[in-house]
Amino acid sequence: MEKNIFTENVVIITGASSGIGQQIAYKLAEQGAWLTLAARDADNLQEVANTCSHLGAKVIVVPTDVSDKNQCRNLIERTIEKYGRIDTLINNAGFAVAARFIKMNDLNVFEKIMQVNFFGGVYCTHYALPHLIKSKGRLVAVSSLRGILPSGTADGYGASKHAMSEFYASLRNELSESGVTVTVIYPGWVKTGITGRALRADGTKKGEVSVHEKNGMPADKCAKLIVAAAGRRKREVVMTFEGKLGPWLRLIAPSVVDTILKKKTDQ
Repeated sequence: MEKNIFTENVVIITGASSGIGQQIAYKLAEQGAWLTLAARDADNLQEVANTCSHLGAKVIVVPTDVSDKNQCRNLIERTIEKYGRIDTLINNAGFAVAARFIKMNDLNVFEKIMQVNFFGGVYCTHYALPHLIKSKGRLVAVSSLRGILPSGTADGYGASKHAMSEFYASLRNELSESGVTVTVIYPGWVKTGITGRALRADGTKKGEVSVHEKNGMPADKCAKLIVAAAGRRKREVVMTFEGKLGPWLRLIAPSVVDTILKKKTDQ
């Protein structure tokens, strides 16, 4: 891959105020990308933008709640107003849940995670796609190991990531003659603080980072792998051995794999 393939490449990153999205922004800024950064936290987003500017990027900030389709449309329109095109869309925004389905007194949290993790990407993709087709651009979706394998709880997170994975895999087929490439990323545990911000059944934050996340991959390493995969227009990247082996092993011994996954579930 050319070292600075994203120089002057117009890139939208959702969930860019922290974690993986923040680190993706820094990696692309070092290559001189033209960035649009989106997230709900305007203050943190501006701090990320300032760092990106110092690293050599052009950058605009568009505070966005991706669960709102009108805000997603505004995100795309603001990018076009600033740069005149879109070359890459990275759908990274998302959050986690720390609750068992059976303990949910209502479906508010379940509906919210589907709205953000799944429909947020769908909305942004819908409005950006005509521009990506013009530029023969890149579409990147940050899914999860939970988009490949189940866990011990039906909390909605896995459902949102499975839905994302199927949507983008099918969209890749639909766009096969368009020049637009679709890359789906399946990280395992990454040190982003996501488990501490995970919502409980009543909508409050869990507060405590899980031991799995504490032992996970650094966010900057994950971002480096994502940027490299996007640059090469790879179909998908599964970042853990468990994610690569699990689906095959589950065909042979599904109950064994399910038992292992239930033990690894962290609440």
